[in-house]
Amino acid sequence: MALQKVAVPDAVTQLERQFEQFRSGRSGRGRLPESLWQAAVEQARQHGVNVVAHTLRLDYNALKKRMGRTAAEHQEPSPAGFVELIGATGAVADEYVIEFEGSPHPRMRVQWKSATAPDWAALLRAWREVAG
Repeated sequence: MALQKVAVPDAVTQLERQFEQFRSGRSGRGRLPESLWQAAVEQARQHGVNVVAHTLRLDYNALKKRMGRTAAEHQEPSPAGFVELIGATGAVADEYVIEFEGSPHPRMRVQWKSATAPDWAALLRAWREVAG
């Protein structure tokens, strides 16, 4: 039985160049950016999972699994934001509660009983070192 050579669509070939550019710009193995996965999913919907997975050197099952997800399920998590806490002007508290929560599970809770406010930045740095 002779193997048939499947023509690779131009759009998939262009995406292949983007994948190669990404792969050549990093050392070792790592995760592909979500934008490349999304582009691969779109091409697989149009041209078939097998052609796209083979051409882009992606795991067939991983690509097929991503095709079944909704856009909200596979978006990259947004980076943590900064929250500024502002108290009443001139108010002095004698107790502070500081809570940090990370992903997926690291947490830190500090109860501070003092007329002076704690050094928030130092606490956050310490927590990041431990939660790593």
